[in-house]
Amino acid sequence: MAGEASNARLLDEVESKAAAYEIECKNCAQGCLRALQEVFGIGNALTFKAATAMPGIALRGEACGAVVAGLMAIGLVWGREDPLDMDSYMRSVSQGRKFCRWFEKEFGSVMCRDIVRQRFGKELNLASPDDVKEFLRMDGYRHCSCVPGKTARRVGEMILESNDKSA
Repeated sequence: MAGEASNARLLDEVESKAAAYEIECKNCAQGCLRALQEVFGIGNALTFKAATAMPGIALRGEACGAVVAGLMAIGLVWGREDPLDMDSYMRSVSQGRKFCRWFEKEFGSVMCRDIVRQRFGKELNLASPDDVKEFLRMDGYRHCSCVPGKTARRVGEMILESNDKSA
């Protein structure tokens, strides 16, 4: 029971941090990854820096930055260091596919443009200054903050489940 309560606190913490960091740094990829890094001790400043251009894949409306951050965290936890380590490669890909299936079920798509349309009821090109003004007017970062929050929570659950199995 104590372990379950401790895990629940960790998951609440990573979710709330990821949502808050999305609002603070205005970057779903970095917000999600930063929370996972802090709570689970993965990655470093360079890993965080590498996520800079990831929201919507450089704001093109493509893969959501939270998806990219989740996959980056999965790679940090289950990925390989040795390019010949096919077991770690396949374990990481398997976890990544499992995570992507969850994300699509939770948000309807892995694509930023689809998630934005679903959340705001309209198309917004976040590379367009006019659409960014509209996004800000609609308090976009706050309304999108649940995406990196829930994503960080799900990846955290995956990490904890893996730790429980290996204990």
